[in-house]
Amino acid sequence: MSSKGKNSDSQNNENRVVYSEFGNQSNSAAFERAIQDLPPNQQDLRVQASSKGRKGKTVTVITGFQAKPETLAELLKKLKTQCGAGGTVKESSIEIQGEHKQKLLEILKTLGYKVKISGG
Repeated sequence: MSSKGKNSDSQNNENRVVYSEFGNQSNSAAFERAIQDLPPNQQDLRVQASSKGRKGKTVTVITGFQAKPETLAELLKKLKTQCGAGGTVKESSIEIQGEHKQKLLEILKTLGYKVKISGG
């Protein structure tokens, strides 16, 4: 068998569905969890500093978002710029490197979010 025939066989095997409990997976958007994009004044956020599992490095974690990933990415960019630090979006929370609880509290309040400091 030539390498050309072998290559086309492997492509056919990759596209072949052996078993699928929920039918056609090509419409995967229907299976994604629906996320409501609530306005800022309807979201209750918590800001806390944490260093657990981060080798002693402190990050400020903002939880309680009910927004789409695109919205969180835009907000993350603003917050990172204001704090002068790196950060990331993990699931429905934002992590900013360093301890910026007070600064983030003020920024989020000016953006219209209901926010409280959580933890010590």
